[in-house]
Amino acid sequence: MQAIRSILVVIEPEHSESLALKRAKLIAEVTGAHLHLLVCDKKHEHSALLSLLKAGLQEDGYSVTTEQAWNDSLHETIIDVQQAKGCGLVVKQHFPDSPLKKALLTPGDWKLLRYCPSAVLLVKTATPWADRLIMAAIDVGNTDGEHRSLHDSIIEHGVDIARLAKAQLHVISAHPSPMLSAADPTFQLRETIAARYRDQCKAFQAEFDIDDHYLHIEEGPADVLIPFAAHKWEAAVTIIGTVARTGLTGALIGNTAEVVLDKVEGDVLVLKPQTLMDHLEELATKP
Repeated sequence: MQAIRSILVVIEPEHSESLALKRAKLIAEVTGAHLHLLVCDKKHEHSALLSLLKAGLQEDGYSVTTEQAWNDSLHETIIDVQQAKGCGLVVKQHFPDSPLKKALLTPGDWKLLRYCPSAVLLVKTATPWADRLIMAAIDVGNTDGEHRSLHDSIIEHGVDIARLAKAQLHVISAHPSPMLSAADPTFQLRETIAARYRDQCKAFQAEFDIDDHYLHIEEGPADVLIPFAAHKWEAAVTIIGTVARTGLTGALIGNTAEVVLDKVEGDVLVLKPQTLMDHLEELATKP
């Protein structure tokens, strides 16, 4: 989070109170990041609104630019501008779709999570982050280099946000239920599964100084466990990684990040592995 130099803020003209802008200002105030305000609309002119917002932000000492654009769809427009401006973070207010609409069409915010080559913060509430709980959700069952790098990124962002908001960071990982038929004896008992998962956490616990009290290894599906924990702890922000599954598989199964987005009450920050972000960046820059 500290390394982000430019933030793309999606402005919704029809909503008088921009929750996305409030969150972006909080981050920029601490990091010194530049704010680029974007209105996605091809039908109406919003230069007056953007000029007003820009003047107010500059008066408060923020570095800011503005833009109105449109390219076929909301998520494509956002990604085009994110690439053109080199923004390391996209901040957008989340407006949930109806269950019927979601059954027929992939929600725009889901597409943004899948295809955007940068981190995406979807804001769901006006509740301040200060003195709250920040939850970083990881999957330590995947131990390949790409996942370990993603885990570190998730926790590093969690540490930064907790410091920024003077909040407490908690880390959670779901583990599978025991199976007596498992070839590896470790996965036949709940206690040995949890112990193995805790062992996988020792390296990042030491690196980021995370006490055992703030590490939670729980049994169950991640897409059920994470929203349950976020609700129980009243998490202000849930940080999660995604592999950005696309195509028919994504439509039928969905990504954990997408399910979590619709179930938690607080804000959601979604990160991707660096190799995936590089690939999405290549796709985004192709004509």
